[in-house]
Amino acid sequence: MLIDPFGRTITYLRISVTDRCNLRCVYCMPPEGVPWQPHEAIMRYEEIVQVVRAAAAEGIREVRLTGGEPLVRKDLHDLVRMIVAIPGVEDVSLTTNGILLAGQVERLAAAGLHRVNISLDTLDAEQFRRITRGGELEKVWQGIAAAETQGISPIKLNMVVLRGVNDDEIERMASLTLEHAWQVRFIELMPIKNQAPWGPGFPAPEEMFFPMGEVRMRLEAMGLQPTAPGIGSGPAEDFQLPGAKGIIGFINPLSKAFCQRCNRLRLTADGHLRPCLLSDGEIPLLPVLRRGEDILPLIRQAVAAKPLGHELDQQHVPVGRCMMQIGG
Repeated sequence: MLIDPFGRTITYLRISVTDRCNLRCVYCMPPEGVPWQPHEAIMRYEEIVQVVRAAAAEGIREVRLTGGEPLVRKDLHDLVRMIVAIPGVEDVSLTTNGILLAGQVERLAAAGLHRVNISLDTLDAEQFRRITRGGELEKVWQGIAAAETQGISPIKLNMVVLRGVNDDEIERMASLTLEHAWQVRFIELMPIKNQAPWGPGFPAPEEMFFPMGEVRMRLEAMGLQPTAPGIGSGPAEDFQLPGAKGIIGFINPLSKAFCQRCNRLRLTADGHLRPCLLSDGEIPLLPVLRRGEDILPLIRQAVAAKPLGHELDQQHVPVGRCMMQIGG
C-alpha cells in the first residue's frame, strides 16, 4: 500500500497522455498558447504501462487518462486495453472535451473503458465557441450520445462555473439530470496559471470565481437533496433533484478544500510525477524509466512528498504549468 505522511492511502493515478489539445479553453490555456513538448519527450504507451504496472503492484486501483485532450493521441484504445489488463487495476476512466469522442468511443468501450467525464461549461453554442476559443458544441452532444449507445456509465459532465460568463446557466445545466442518468458536476475555478486577462468580453480572472455554496443555494430552490455518493472516489459532494434520473455534484477545492481525502498522484505527459495538482512540486520519472532502472522508489518518493493540503489561502499558487500541461 502507498500511504502518505498524513495517513492517506493513495489508490488513484491520473495520467496525462499528451500535452496537446484541439481546443483552447480560456481557463486552461493562456491566450498566447503554450509550447508543445517535442515528440521524444512524451511518454510512450509502453512506458505508461510500466508505470501503471509498478503503481498497481503497490495499491493503485483507479487510473484516469487525461490530457491536454487524450483523444488527439493516436490509438488511445490500445493504451486502455493494456491498462485494463494490468493486475490490480479495477477502474479505467477518461476525461475528454468530447469533440472526438463519437468517432472513438466504440473502440474505447471494447477495450474496457469504464467511465467518461466530459467538459461542458455551457449549453449555448456561441458561448461554447467563446470559452473554448472555437469549439463546436454539436460535436460534444454527438460524443455524449455515442457514449450512451456504447453503455458507458456513468457519464459525467463537468461545468467550471464562471461568474459573469456562464453562471446564468446553472439551473439549465442541473435540469439535464431530470431526464438523463448523467452526473452533472459544478466545479470551482482553480487559479492555475490562468490569472492573466482572458481576452475581450471576459471579466477579470479574479472576479470570475463562483463558490459552490452559492451554486448549491441556487439549486435548493429546485428541491435539491443530498444523495449517496456516486461511482468513483472523486471529490464531488453528491445531490439530486426530486424525481431526477441523474446526480448533481459539487467540487469545491477552494471554498471547502477536500485535501484531507486526497488519494491521488498525477503523471504528466512528459513523465513527471506530481503529488499535488495545486503545487509545482514534481519528480522526474521518465529518465530513470528509460535507463531501465527501478521506478518504484520514485513512486514512493512522490507519495512521501504529498503536502497536507494546498496553500491557496496563503497565495501560494502553481506557476510552472497551466492546467492542460498538468492533466488536471
